[in-house]
Amino acid sequence: MGSRKKEVALQVNISTQELWEEMLSSKGLTVVDVYQGWCGPCKPVVSLFQKMRIEVGLDLLHFALAEADHLDVLEKYRGKCEPTFLFYAIKDEALSDEDECVSHGKNNGEDEDMVSSERTCTLAIIKPDAVAHGKTDEIIMKIQEAGFEILTNEERTMTEAEMRLFYQHRAGEETFEKLVHHMCSGPSHLLILTRTEGFEDVVTTWRTVIGPCDPNVARREQPESLRAQYGTEMPFNAIHGSRDREDADRELALLFPSLKFSDKNTEALQG
Repeated sequence: MGSRKKEVALQVNISTQELWEEMLSSKGLTVVDVYQGWCGPCKPVVSLFQKMRIEVGLDLLHFALAEADHLDVLEKYRGKCEPTFLFYAIKDEALSDEDECVSHGKNNGEDEDMVSSERTCTLAIIKPDAVAHGKTDEIIMKIQEAGFEILTNEERTMTEAEMRLFYQHRAGEETFEKLVHHMCSGPSHLLILTRTEGFEDVVTTWRTVIGPCDPNVARREQPESLRAQYGTEMPFNAIHGSRDREDADRELALLFPSLKFSDKNTEALQG
């Protein structure tokens, strides 16, 4: 009876050191939602990961809930009011040498992280206006439904220096200061995207999905685009997408300086 429940459970509640160690031995990717007893787990994320487990496979993705006060190993997370998620990955020993090579790439003994893909990558930003309106999870689901794979998803509040450099090609425009101020006004979600199927140019495809820069134009010309659905007016157009391959390389290097890209089209970032 107990084993049958374990097979169908979409998340595991960890309350003892024994359960914690058992969770760490699970092959695949395990995501742990570390929560405080007074506020409970993050309900939207619980639903999201349950859905992802069904789609990805129960043997590949595991999701666990752990209250910080119940486990000594989580002592440093006690008393925090922000959501905390821990990621643990155990590689299946059945991986071939070729698969392992693709996963790690050539690191030359350096400490930088590696984003490795045989397909090209591009940058997507869910801007502060969309994040403030609580649309992040909804937009991410639509990105995945459109056939994109999210290699990295990082929440970050950008600095003024970063945004002035990021939008340097628009420095002469009247709206430049307003744009920089908006992008620094709150947290954004920075995503590195690739395509999960086909060999379309990911930069061009992503630009098509988000639609015209002006949300009003997007609603007239591409009402199904993300900017038409989530943007309001300039510069609050909800989503950023790199203009072309060169811009994608420059923006990824600026915002993810510690990452190295193995794709041929991003060799400029490997330094």
